[in-house]
Amino acid sequence: MAGTRSNLITEHGTRSTLLHEFRTILQPLTLADHFPTPQPLEVELGCGDGSFIVEWAQRNPGRNFLGVERLLGRIRKPDKRGRRAGLTNLSLVRIEIGYFLEYLLPPASADAIHVYFPDPWPKVKHARHRLISERFTALARRALKPGGVVHLRTDHVDYFAQMLAVFRADAAFTEVETPADLAAVTTDFEREFNARGIPTNRSSWRIMERGF
Repeated sequence: MAGTRSNLITEHGTRSTLLHEFRTILQPLTLADHFPTPQPLEVELGCGDGSFIVEWAQRNPGRNFLGVERLLGRIRKPDKRGRRAGLTNLSLVRIEIGYFLEYLLPPASADAIHVYFPDPWPKVKHARHRLISERFTALARRALKPGGVVHLRTDHVDYFAQMLAVFRADAAFTEVETPADLAAVTTDFEREFNARGIPTNRSSWRIMERGF
């Protein structure tokens, strides 16, 4: 078992934390340790301050949500927000995103993967560090259930062009319309960029068959 979610209950009847405590990072997660009810799973890679995933989890109580974030200072915010909202369908893990996707997310476990405003690594010499690359689609195929979807957003025009090129080159994925209700739930970065007149570039990609 890769770890357990804290079951400590505060005096107000809420969980003391939504943050998953790893016992080992050498085995895939056991999702039953994260959620009291088996439900379709959506994963946000880089959940930041939780402004998206907390609201989306509130709007979709019939789904489970797993937020992944490397920075402790940021993941404390969705933990606090989720506990305040009394969410039982939200769990959080603090770990490097690439490692999580490749080694810890169980195969064919996710109905949707959200990647919103990842670091664009704008310098040419650093572009190899971008999360959305040729390797990403292979990892997404492994993690998604048949019919699962990857939802992408970025403010960076060059990175968006790379995202489109990467997914268009993978025959397992078909571009689909981003649902309006999903597009309406914004992230902290998105609101900041939009307020400065910088538009959101978004796309969604559905996998019709599972590839490994």
